Amino acid sequence: MGPLDGFVFVAFVVAVVAIGLYKSKDEDTEGEKGASDYFLAGRGLTWWLVGFSLIAANISTEQFVGMSGEAAAWLGMAIASYEWMAAITLVVVAFVFLPKFLKSGIYTIPEFLEYRYGAFSRTWMAIATMIILVGVPTASVIYSGAKVITGNFQGILVAGYDLGNITVGCWIIGTLAAAYVFAGGLKACAWADLIQGAALIIGGCIIAYLAFALLERTDPEELLLTSRNAELTVADIQDEGGWGRFWKLNDAPLPEGKLHMKRPLDDPKIPWSALVLGLWIPNFFYWGLNQYITQRTLGSKSLAEGQKGVVFAALLKLIIPFIVVIPGILAFNLFNGELREDAVGRNAQIFAEHSPSLYAELSDSVKPNADLPRNKGLLAKIDGLLEAAPTGERLYKFDEAFAELHPEDAARIVRHNLRTTGADASAAPGPDAAAAELAEASDSSSETPEDATIEVSTLAAHDYDNAFPTLLRELLPIGIGLKGFVLAAIFGAVVSSLASMLNSASTIATMDIYNKIRGGNAPAAELVRAGRFFVVVFVLIAMLIAPYLGHPSFSGIFTFIQEFQGFISPGVLAIFLFGLLVHRAPRNCGIVGLVLSPVLYGLFKFGPSIPGLGEIGALQWIAERSFLDRMSMTFLIILAVLTAMTLAKPLKQPVELPVNVEMDMRSSRLAQVMGVFSVLLTIVLYYIFW
Repeated sequence: MGPLDGFVFVAFVVAVVAIGLYKSKDEDTEGEKGASDYFLAGRGLTWWLVGFSLIAANISTEQFVGMSGEAAAWLGMAIASYEWMAAITLVVVAFVFLPKFLKSGIYTIPEFLEYRYGAFSRTWMAIATMIILVGVPTASVIYSGAKVITGNFQGILVAGYDLGNITVGCWIIGTLAAAYVFAGGLKACAWADLIQGAALIIGGCIIAYLAFALLERTDPEELLLTSRNAELTVADIQDEGGWGRFWKLNDAPLPEGKLHMKRPLDDPKIPWSALVLGLWIPNFFYWGLNQYITQRTLGSKSLAEGQKGVVFAALLKLIIPFIVVIPGILAFNLFNGELREDAVGRNAQIFAEHSPSLYAELSDSVKPNADLPRNKGLLAKIDGLLEAAPTGERLYKFDEAFAELHPEDAARIVRHNLRTTGADASAAPGPDAAAAELAEASDSSSETPEDATIEVSTLAAHDYDNAFPTLLRELLPIGIGLKGFVLAAIFGAVVSSLASMLNSASTIATMDIYNKIRGGNAPAAELVRAGRFFVVVFVLIAMLIAPYLGHPSFSGIFTFIQEFQGFISPGVLAIFLFGLLVHRAPRNCGIVGLVLSPVLYGLFKFGPSIPGLGEIGALQWIAERSFLDRMSMTFLIILAVLTAMTLAKPLKQPVELPVNVEMDMRSSRLAQVMGVFSVLLTIVLYYIFW
């Protein structure tokens, strides 16, 4: 970064935080309305604050790193379903969920469960939500934010700390996020979100424009090296512009093509079957029942303002794949070599830490390139690991892509696995074997004996999570302030999302746990102090977890977030649907659904590895399915159980929920019209990219 870039970066971040704190300075956090002011912005958010705040809280490096990475790998446009299906989900939330929540006057989603099902359901969901929220998305956003930012600060020392170090980056980002939610609460978050949300969309558009411009200028022969269309020739793309080249390079038949929303049934992440049900579960859970998102809507000034804000967010969601997913695909087309080099660095650290003797055997193709300046710090770290004592031998597995790139080293790794497990290494396939055979051999050779506990590490051919950070590093010019602006917008998005998560986690801890312990009568000022205390505790926990999420075993940060939320999302969605729509569902449906969800999902995910269950063919088949399919099966079973419970013993009288008489519950006609438009536009986009 040049001096002007640095100035723009710092000035933007300081200005956003200052504006957020200034706008929240009049909140009465010590008076009678202190809790409402701090946790729900005094229930005074207008539609444009709600809409931009939803997007800024949602779109962060979870998308810019994780979603772009999945698009660069093999999912391509299919990963955009998380965004485009969200547009339809938000419309449903605006007109089905939001009226119920605003009318009841709740602070938190678990609070609704107590009114509908009982105190135990509220406490169970509050604890589960806090654990998932802090340990998964909060830690993940800290890690992915640090990954984006630190890539542009390599070698810069402040007070002796390298800003290019991922751990240092995690602590800087987490501390800044906690600072302004600690001081200003939800209103500070909402006003900061307004600026950061707009800047984020502008910054994403700049990156997309520069990527398409470079694609148009790049030598066609270089581009054909990364094309998924084997029949494409130089003549086919020679005279095409950026969009034409992008389409032809990636519009191959399935499963190789990246421009298809529909994926094969055996796709491990988003098979077409997930579009029928599986993908709707995390969407409705996230947008309708996830505290850190719904807290913005609960702070709406009126039902009409909330509905307009939610539908506005739905329209903005339709834009996101064009500035997140498509740039991820472009990163694969333009910077395939850089992504491969990044993966080499990750793999090399694992070899050096656990298997230095194997590292010495491997060729230079799986070791960081010493001629690249950005590898200087990495090579120094690897040297330090090699000099230290190994931290426990490992087995290694890899896929066909790795074997194709490094056949000789793949064969060496298989022999290492066999020697480590005491098997006959002479039976290992040689480097001339097909990539599929080498990959299969890595799977079989990495199976540990029953009496051993050797850990297995997964090696990556490309570091796809580095797709968007690579675009930032390679595309943005240095010294004119543009790089500083885009990095500040993304940094602001990280801080915004983290602040939202921390504010929501502290709200749940305060209102659903602490206030219940205090008998529900804690003074407002005491609740605010408790909320601030929980912000500090939660950010410390997340910052300790975050640096470890870069390990290849997590298979991409976006998938990590979505899959682990699957332990609670099917059950939560099922009981809320019953609570909102089935008025005579018995009260014990709440706890049954919440407990059954992690049990079933865990059984479907880990069942084959549990002694005595591994021989069940149906369980093995489910475990091999996409995690979205496992969520679907969990959800359907819970629905069946809740239906049976309702038929067997329905409530004699429906539960009466509390009523917030101060809330204006008139619906918005404009929101209804724009909601229909959002749904129709989503259908058109699916038709184009199906």
